[in-house]
Amino acid sequence: MSLSPDLSALVAALQHAHESGTRFAPAASGIALPESREDALAVQRAITAARGAVAGFKVAAGAGIVAPVVAPIAAADVVENGGAATVRGRLGIELEIGFELLKSLPGRGLPEPVAEYFVPRPVIELVDTRLEGESAEMPLLKLADMQVNAGLVASAPLADWDGSDFGAVEAKLVAGEDVVLDGPATVPGGSALANLALLCEVLGDHCGGLQPGQVVITGSLCGLPYFPAGTQVSGTIAGLGTVSVSLV
Repeated sequence: MSLSPDLSALVAALQHAHESGTRFAPAASGIALPESREDALAVQRAITAARGAVAGFKVAAGAGIVAPVVAPIAAADVVENGGAATVRGRLGIELEIGFELLKSLPGRGLPEPVAEYFVPRPVIELVDTRLEGESAEMPLLKLADMQVNAGLVASAPLADWDGSDFGAVEAKLVAGEDVVLDGPATVPGGSALANLALLCEVLGDHCGGLQPGQVVITGSLCGLPYFPAGTQVSGTIAGLGTVSVSLV
């Protein structure tokens, strides 16, 4: 689906927000809003074309008019493991299981054997919005705004993975003096591979499609806590590894 001319102002405002580190209120600005999931995905494609390379995708089963949720993660927003992420007020942190694509997919759906195509990695998704005001909580606007993705931190991939699923895991997330998570945690929906399969089934060529080297993230193990600049964040998923980032 091509971008409606009515949505060009929203695309321009979102792109300016990415470049300037500011937020805006679409409804208060008189900007036309997406009316469908297809509209929101068309906005994603326009923003991605302007921002450049894609480092991965986020996916969720979702509900209602936005289901299923897919959104690209810009390569410009990737932070090296142990590196620093810039904060505007507060930044959301989600500890997740990611899967890096090793070689091109043979078609739609999750290929078998999965371990020939993907390798798991512990990741931290960085979460922030380019929106403000009441419209910031509108599902279609959040989807258009890359489902509020603000970046990705990924640790080293797991060597010798046998393709087994991740559902219930042991995990720990520490942010400054706060222990956000320490113990059992469950991947949204109960299966990381089911979420990966959903992305492989529905993504198609959206924002260039899933390409080797890109990472698919499968949902938060810790909810969505927010932290200010000056916070050191470290997450560990048992059997996968540790990933960390400094908020500055």
